[in-house]
Amino acid sequence: MDLDAFRTLLTPAGLGALDEAVKILADGADPVAAASAMRRSHPADLTAAALTQASLRRRAEAKFGPDAAVMYFTPHGLEQATRPEVAAHRAARIRAAGLPADGIRADGTPAHGGPEGGPAVLDVCCGIGGDLLALTRAGCPVDAVDLDPLTVEIARANAAALGLSGLAHVRTGDAALTDPGGYGLLFADPARRGARGRTFDPMAYSPTWPVVLDLVARAPAACLKVAPGIPYEFIPEGAEAEWVSYRGEVKEAAIWTGMGPGGRRATLLPSGATLTASGAEAETGPVSRYLYEPDGAAVRAHLVAEVAALVSGRLVDPRIAYITSDRLVRTEWASCYEVTDVMPFSLKRLRAVLRERRVGVVTIKKRGSAVDVERLRKDLRLSGGNSAVIVLTRIEERPFALLCQPVTSANG
Repeated sequence: MDLDAFRTLLTPAGLGALDEAVKILADGADPVAAASAMRRSHPADLTAAALTQASLRRRAEAKFGPDAAVMYFTPHGLEQATRPEVAAHRAARIRAAGLPADGIRADGTPAHGGPEGGPAVLDVCCGIGGDLLALTRAGCPVDAVDLDPLTVEIARANAAALGLSGLAHVRTGDAALTDPGGYGLLFADPARRGARGRTFDPMAYSPTWPVVLDLVARAPAACLKVAPGIPYEFIPEGAEAEWVSYRGEVKEAAIWTGMGPGGRRATLLPSGATLTASGAEAETGPVSRYLYEPDGAAVRAHLVAEVAALVSGRLVDPRIAYITSDRLVRTEWASCYEVTDVMPFSLKRLRAVLRERRVGVVTIKKRGSAVDVERLRKDLRLSGGNSAVIVLTRIEERPFALLCQPVTSANG
């Protein structure tokens, strides 16, 4: 979709075509039939634009819920947009930080605080506006910038569709040329996708990492959205790195500066539980009755020892993020399994035990193991009505298999 086609969608005729496209797809029409039906009353380019948006809105429901019905998207914009729950968590932290409520826009006009005095935020690389919407909903006036004119138009339309235009000022511009010094906080979400697809190298971000760090250096406070796998050496000295997990899946990381002491933090959503480094050190010892698998956010944040302290546990291996304990402890920071067997890894022995127990369904987990999970699943030749969890790991440089059963009552 180009910029002119999108702007046509915002006209009365375009909105009518979009409503029609939504209804046609909701009725189950295939794309070819839907296009043929709409071309009877709409031009081909408007038909294509309306059907594209209607399809994207259906895909967006899983991420944006009811808001998706009035929002606008691009395929990449939808994929890269922050989940509303994660964006709302960050916005709440920013809103509560007591940052300056006024800023100066690029055109020299003031960005006054919102009705509740929220801090003025400069949002660079704003995309379709996922974080922009959360920030304005939290009462923060936002000046948003993106290099792509179509993306800017979509972000502006999304703010208008959700009644947030009063606090959102969106323009086309180069993030590298912005001046974050006059704002309460810089929010940056550098693009992590290039011509060859997603990139995990911060030096390949757009803007590149040195440019992002230059913006941070000129901002009184900053929040950088980054990939969960960002190497630790890229985290600025004195910053806080926060890994966020939503319903057990690590979604992203954020780097905070000017917001208090640095360090490492893991956050669980939707509960909002948070864990920070305490200096805990975990001992290593033999596998006991229970095995705990820490949430990925705690693992990424190197807070496994802190989780071990919560369950009075110890590591099964000093370099592997599995915790064992004699105690059953209710915590949302780890999944818990009751261990039934501990054995050096042997396909023949493992297969024999599963056959004896009539196990026909297995969940296979691994850390520190080179075993091909799918190949192992086939080689086990499972049959029977029972189920089990197989944990493949390394203990003192030797491969082991642990047979377990999930303990659902231990999870928060």
